[in-house]
Amino acid sequence: MASSLLERMIVTDRVVTGDALYCQRQLCEQVVGGGGDYLLIVKSNQKRLYEDIELCFDRPVVGETYGYAETEDSHGERREYRRLWATDTLKTYLEWPGHGQVMKVESWRSIKGKTTRQVRYAITSLGTHTPADRLLQLVRGHWRIENGLHYVRDVTMGEDASQVRTGSAPQMMAALRNVALNILRLSGATNIAAAIRNVAWQPNGALRLLGLLP
Repeated sequence: MASSLLERMIVTDRVVTGDALYCQRQLCEQVVGGGGDYLLIVKSNQKRLYEDIELCFDRPVVGETYGYAETEDSHGERREYRRLWATDTLKTYLEWPGHGQVMKVESWRSIKGKTTRQVRYAITSLGTHTPADRLLQLVRGHWRIENGLHYVRDVTMGEDASQVRTGSAPQMMAALRNVALNILRLSGATNIAAAIRNVAWQPNGALRLLGLLP
């Protein structure tokens, strides 16, 4: 589904960012083949890839130089601090389409004295010519989009109220919501709630968005 949606997008000279759901070989091949680059979060759905990247940073190669960047933001009682490390150490080891560098991103968020820490890993087709501060900028940009996406899913699409909670069904439903939102935005919709109502009132409109009707 993600790869077929990508076929409708122009990726030349662009960087496609995405969460772990989009970390797929076929999608990466399409992006690189279309003249673009990717930066994707890696989680356990790509178990071998995740473990290789995790080990790369847990046991760094002696003498290897890692790119590094950090940022710190504060707003009222909220403070956020992020650090990113990047390396092309695995370039000759990983058999992953277009792989240029892997990253570790460590973030802390403190709100009213309560601090949370999170570690994420990522892979990109961007090579060492792309500095770590640019990679961190791309990661932060993706998180802002992702946070906005979660808000729309929760408030407009009622995700929090969903009774689908067992097995992999919640992840599948989240993926379907993401695809629906992406299709609406690609069609030019700026008010997602209004676009959803419009499609609900005109079922043929949904088929046209999917290219199934002229």
